Amino acid sequence: MNKSKIRNIHKDILSDNWYTLNKYTYEYQKEDGRWETQIRETYDRGNGAAILLYNKGQETVILTKQFRMPTYVNGNPSGMMIEVCAGVLDGADPEDCIKKEVEEETGYQIGHVKKVFESYMSPGAVTEILHFFIGEYRAQMKISEGGGAEDESENIEVLEIPFNAALEMIASGEIKDAKTIMLLQYARLNNIL
Repeated sequence: MNKSKIRNIHKDILSDNWYTLNKYTYEYQKEDGRWETQIRETYDRGNGAAILLYNKGQETVILTKQFRMPTYVNGNPSGMMIEVCAGVLDGADPEDCIKKEVEEETGYQIGHVKKVFESYMSPGAVTEILHFFIGEYRAQMKISEGGGAEDESENIEVLEIPFNAALEMIASGEIKDAKTIMLLQYARLNNIL
């Protein structure tokens, strides 16, 4: 029987602007059986989905480039990040969400995607679970320029990059985004390209 090691949970909302920052005070049962009061803050930005778009014949991938303020304030001089297409679920099914994000961000309309895994992205502070997908694209699937949703101020640049060059960009530090690194490595390990 799996007995809970957490009790007396109290939640305070510290901020509810863009997403929600909560402070939790609770008791945690240690291995020796004693209860210890702990306090943790969690950032709830919702769950998300990410996808590696690939073209097997061309051996290319579609990535995006956009400004990310948190990276700018933490030492990224331009604040620009090269990433796979991704978005917040906002209550939608992960597969439906990622197809919508692909169209908004990249301009491609894809019909089939394959979910490959899920991951907590920063479990020490962020509640988010990210659903990871792969999907094959072809030139005729391009229906618009992409660039992101107008009302979300995304200003996304769409990049088509040779797969091997994208892997080299991890080693050179041009790609530092965890979800992108994970999906590119998944593609390599599973001989997708």
